[in-house]
Amino acid sequence: MNITMIRHTSVDVPKGTCYGWADVPLNASFPEEAAETLRQLQEITRSEGPFQAVFTSPLSRARRLAAFCGYPDAEADERLKEMYMGQWEMKRFSDIRDDALQMWFDDYMHLRTTGGEGFPDLLRRVGLFLDELRQKPLSRVAIFAHGGVLLTAGIHAGLFPQEGCFRHHVAFGALQRLSL
Repeated sequence: MNITMIRHTSVDVPKGTCYGWADVPLNASFPEEAAETLRQLQEITRSEGPFQAVFTSPLSRARRLAAFCGYPDAEADERLKEMYMGQWEMKRFSDIRDDALQMWFDDYMHLRTTGGEGFPDLLRRVGLFLDELRQKPLSRVAIFAHGGVLLTAGIHAGLFPQEGCFRHHVAFGALQRLSL
């Protein structure tokens, strides 16, 4: 199965803000960013044919891009949400007064945010989604999601190892292709 993963476009939150499940607004540059994403998807569908199924995170930043790209009825799945940041959601990292924050910064690949998830939780839930998807009789799929979801999908599909995975972080509005 060939999967085209699409990261949502840039968001309109102050730099250094901790967001995951918060339904944050998109930047005013959305039309231009989304048009470039659409152009790349159209190139793929022209050369390879249409997607047999399209999935999206239920968060508006992913759903809005899916709709712009011609998939307003993309199937939303909770497992495609970004990592839940718990009590830190929508706080600037510099404003968080929690002793666990430094521990998380030192070992974010293994520890959970206070009241939230950790990278292993995200890896597990995205992996469950992909393993279930692999069982379906599909050969071409698109998924609109978030940076963390694209990273964990890349790890799950063997594109790159978990160690150093952040070197493979996909830009806002960009695509990542993988095979399962």
